[in-house]
Amino acid sequence: MASTRGKAGAIEAGDDKGLNGYDKDTIRDLYRTMLLIRRFEERAGQMYGMGLIGGFCHLYIGQEAVVTGLQAAALPSDTVVTTYRDHGHMLATGMDPKGVLAELTGRAGGYSKGKGGSMHMFSREKNFFGGHGIVGASVPIGAGIAFAHKYLKEEACCLTYFGEGALNQGQVYETFNMAALWNLPAIFVIENNRYGMGTSVERAAAHAQELYHRGQAYGIPGQQVDGMDVIAVYEAGKEVIAKVKRGEGPHIMEMQTYRYRGHSMSDPAKYRSREEVEKYRSERDPIENLKGRILKVGTMSEEDLRAIDREIKDIVADAADFATTSPEPDPTELWTEVLVATA
Repeated sequence: MASTRGKAGAIEAGDDKGLNGYDKDTIRDLYRTMLLIRRFEERAGQMYGMGLIGGFCHLYIGQEAVVTGLQAAALPSDTVVTTYRDHGHMLATGMDPKGVLAELTGRAGGYSKGKGGSMHMFSREKNFFGGHGIVGASVPIGAGIAFAHKYLKEEACCLTYFGEGALNQGQVYETFNMAALWNLPAIFVIENNRYGMGTSVERAAAHAQELYHRGQAYGIPGQQVDGMDVIAVYEAGKEVIAKVKRGEGPHIMEMQTYRYRGHSMSDPAKYRSREEVEKYRSERDPIENLKGRILKVGTMSEEDLRAIDREIKDIVADAADFATTSPEPDPTELWTEVLVATA
């Protein structure tokens, strides 16, 4: 699966709901990436239920438009760091589904050789710096990567993803201060899916409807984006990435999105109603909404979309086969890549 990073084409001004400003390849890539994430996560959920995946497993189902749109606006030289809900981010940066799923099953063919699991995978080749299990940990790490871009005079930015539940962590605000003080090329992406574990954002955050203002004390501009609309995400991402690379300093992007599944596979999600979840699925689903716009404009046909779905299902099936046949790590791997030798 090719990455969508930097591949999205132009959209005409004012074309807010149509797709006439995009070429067919661009629309296909956006749709294909979101569908790959959805089908991959569905299979991961099935394999977890079968006991093939152990430990924690946080699915990204419902939030696909956020990382797909932003990574389409980014370039391969831009870096990414995120939290434990990270499988979608890996796929959107172009990481191999086989290696991602094999890591979930703890196999040697995984990106961390079966030692990291769901929350701790990396790819230096794709400039993906993790998956991090500690709430809020991605934020200072992202600022550190952004500092490296600036120090090395690289024309790149770091997209740092985290949830609204992490936004109340103290380290986040320490990082905001340093990022503003040093004018770092950092984009802080709040994936506001409305629930931090089982607590609604309204119960946990003051001024819950305006989380993008949280950087005001440090002079960091912010904006709120419809995170269920991949076109809106891409447009906003393109604009913010350009600003950051012009040296305008860090930015905050609050993506209003929604997860359909529980916080993790062990969460029955009884803190919200079935009606609420169904409303998002039926009215706001990012994949179905893009599909409807594609068919309305005529960018692709029903058969074109079915062909993409068949292709994606084959990719995920191959990944699942690899993830269950790749050998388990040798016990000696416990001692490898733990420390870095210095001269």
